[in-house]
Amino acid sequence: MAKATLIIMAGGLGSRFGGLKQLAKIGKHGEKIIDYSIFDAKRAGFDRVVFVIKEENLEIFKSEIGDSVAKHIQVDYVFQSTDRLPEGYAGIEGREKPLGTGHAVWCCKDVVNEPFAVINADDYYGPNAFKLVYDFLGEKRGGVNYCMAGFVLGNTLTDNGTVSRGVCEIDKDNRLMSVCEHKKLSRNGNAAQNKNDDGSIKTLPLDSVVSMNFWGFTPDFFTRLDEGLKAFLTAKHENPLKAEFFLPEVADNCIRDGYAEISVLTTNDKWYGVTYKEDSEQVSAAIAALTDSGLYPEKLWD
Repeated sequence: MAKATLIIMAGGLGSRFGGLKQLAKIGKHGEKIIDYSIFDAKRAGFDRVVFVIKEENLEIFKSEIGDSVAKHIQVDYVFQSTDRLPEGYAGIEGREKPLGTGHAVWCCKDVVNEPFAVINADDYYGPNAFKLVYDFLGEKRGGVNYCMAGFVLGNTLTDNGTVSRGVCEIDKDNRLMSVCEHKKLSRNGNAAQNKNDDGSIKTLPLDSVVSMNFWGFTPDFFTRLDEGLKAFLTAKHENPLKAEFFLPEVADNCIRDGYAEISVLTTNDKWYGVTYKEDSEQVSAAIAALTDSGLYPEKLWD
């Protein structure tokens, strides 16, 4: 059995896979952001990767990414579809959009029986975050303890527009209290500002800690996901074709009802992603600089 598994949520990549901004070739030899995440996870100690994808994309996904990394780490695939649901529950008629990040991880419940981390397929997190989460998952504790990699807000902003970030409230023991989504964040001098829905402006310190959807869980979390998914499927939604079952909402419920504590493991590594087309060149330049510094080999998988 694997010591710790990395679940990579890639079910939303769709049939446009090859042309998606998230999977642009950003390394010197055509590497994608996802390659660097797997490389960092492996050297942190993770010994298995589970890709959550659409079944129709299996062959192109394997040829683009999976086959190359499978030579270096155990690789498995889980298929996410709108009709993959708890027994006795019906899908949402006419729904084509994936059901959300919570559902993506729920789909792994029959194949992951060890501590696991969850990341987005299209985010660069840096090596320190993987090491922090892996070490946390390997420690013995009483009670139910999960973790989240926290990033410094100023290290996650782009110069090319606004971004959405979950700003964290953390107690004195670095435990997560809540995550509040800020949908229009930008840099403004020595601070960040968010344009609220009512048009008002909220100023935040650049050293605020934010969530970038990098979590660490133990297998009991699948029970909470199952409960949450069933509640989602029976709830009345304003727009059933677009409503989503989000992973952070399940984590938040675990905190609110006292089921689990979630430790925030803050990293100072800079986060990179391609939020805007203009970001791609900046990410490529940053990865090139990290490679030149010796953090990554010239050819990642050689």
